[in-house]
Amino acid sequence: MKIICLGDSLTYGYGVRRSKVWTKLAQDKLGIEIVNEGISGDTSGGMLSRLHSCVHMQKPDAVFIMGGVNDLIAGADLGVVKANIMSMVHQSAAKHIEPIIGIPVDIQVNSIIKEWSELTDFNKISGEIKIYRQWIFNFCKSFNIKYIDFYEKIKRAGDEIIYIDGLHFNERGNEIMAEIFCNEILPKNPQLL
Repeated sequence: MKIICLGDSLTYGYGVRRSKVWTKLAQDKLGIEIVNEGISGDTSGGMLSRLHSCVHMQKPDAVFIMGGVNDLIAGADLGVVKANIMSMVHQSAAKHIEPIIGIPVDIQVNSIIKEWSELTDFNKISGEIKIYRQWIFNFCKSFNIKYIDFYEKIKRAGDEIIYIDGLHFNERGNEIMAEIFCNEILPKNPQLL
């Protein structure tokens, strides 16, 4: 089985050694091919523009799609993010590639570094991520699409220090992401066992 993970810095593993990124940890645990196609700073529009070359041309069994927070940071309307996610999901399904949506994690507003906090209102972004999460639930239910709710599961991790800078995860955060991914993928894909 081959899964391509299409996303932004949370998928790429910003600030973490490649051997400690959650996609690599999940690949090692599951014993399947997981290709990390995350790009730090990418938007959902950027992900959509590289869907064909990064995903469809590689002919994976599934594509894991998680992004949209950078759109919000840049001031894009949530409707743009929704349209891009819908397009990626439907285009992948049309190519017989199973889409799985990752629900992005919340941000730690009080830990955002000063230079970034001057870019946008991160309290507003946090609220938009909550609205986005609910839309993903509704969208996935309507079209029978699988999803992984990192948002809720990371919140349950409690007060453990997992962020580098309020947006990106340290090695422990990547370990938790890998655990969540593996626990969600295995029951939904018993052929992996």
